[in-house]
Amino acid sequence: MAIFTEKGHGGTESESALSIIGSGMRVVGDITAEGVVKIEGTVVGTVRAGRQVLVAKGGEVEGDVVAREAIIGGEVRGTVVAGERVEIQASSVVHGDITSKRLLVHEGGEINGVVRMGEAAAAEPAVAAAPGAATARSY
Repeated sequence: MAIFTEKGHGGTESESALSIIGSGMRVVGDITAEGVVKIEGTVVGTVRAGRQVLVAKGGEVEGDVVAREAIIGGEVRGTVVAGERVEIQASSVVHGDITSKRLLVHEGGEINGVVRMGEAAAAEPAVAAAPGAATARSY
């Protein structure tokens, strides 16, 4: 069954579903969702969403974030891979690499890692290491 968003675009119920890890909540393990995952608490593990991962101010992820769009307002200690867009808000810190077609960094947002951007980066997030080069972490 299809539903319509405010802009009139169709989408399935699972794509528009919102999953929330509330403030004060700690999840240990990987999370996979088709829609949007909002993290206000702490997740230790990989977070995958078909649409969007939103790490709210005060939220923490100790692992990778993989989605079509990632909005980071809290702290991520791991790799962020987004097929379309990553937004680093002023209150955020990312300790890890970022791969996406587009990147928006607000003043005050911190990135401690390598940034790969553009169509090629989003299509092939895993880059082979050159001989003698440091290897990327994986969780």
